[in-house]
Amino acid sequence: MKKIMFIGLFCLLMLPASAFGHKLIPTDGTNIDYESALEIPDPVISWAMYEELQDKPLFYKFEAKKGDRLYASIVIPKLAPLESFTPSLVLIGPETFLELITELRTLDYNTEFNFPLPDGHTAYVFDYNGSIPSKEFYEPFGQVTYWERQEIDLKIEAPGKYYMAVFDKNGTSGKLAVAIGYVEDFSGNDFVTVLPNAWLESRYFSEDYSQLFIMVGVLLGIFGLIGFGIYRKIKRK
Repeated sequence: MKKIMFIGLFCLLMLPASAFGHKLIPTDGTNIDYESALEIPDPVISWAMYEELQDKPLFYKFEAKKGDRLYASIVIPKLAPLESFTPSLVLIGPETFLELITELRTLDYNTEFNFPLPDGHTAYVFDYNGSIPSKEFYEPFGQVTYWERQEIDLKIEAPGKYYMAVFDKNGTSGKLAVAIGYVEDFSGNDFVTVLPNAWLESRYFSEDYSQLFIMVGVLLGIFGLIGFGIYRKIKRK
């Protein structure tokens, strides 16, 4: 019985934390304006959002302190229809906030964000200008291959409320994963709560259902063995 329980626990621990080492924040695609923007609890902690971009931008919001490092990126699941999908990443913050950031001198950006902005804010748009197909990377825990797109990595000099958005200038729809933060932060409880859910989400997101069926079969087998062991113990009594 102990061996069976150990195997079950081992299977749970082998489930992924989330895409590329980030905690997954569930989203339902309703974060389409500043009011409904998905809140990032702490932009320093690593978070990821699985999204399906339609005809409207998707928004996120967070509070940043002076001196915070801000890292954010977009990756695309390696699905044939998405090979040339290149959505833009937008950083929206207090007016003149980017004039204080020295890293911008080496980043490729523009201000072509043709959507209303909150009072006292300005927007900078980061497009993907690399090759297609872009560089790939394989995320071993989620067992998903992604195409890399643009990323930003800078130091915040102006504290306050920030927004981030993703949109496509050509109106193209498609799946993408948005990542923010760089510090991985998982507690013991995450291994039996956050991780299994993130693994399931990654299966649906990447449209890879074969491993989902395998895992369900393994879990059913484990519970079946546990039930059989309990039955034998009761029968012996």
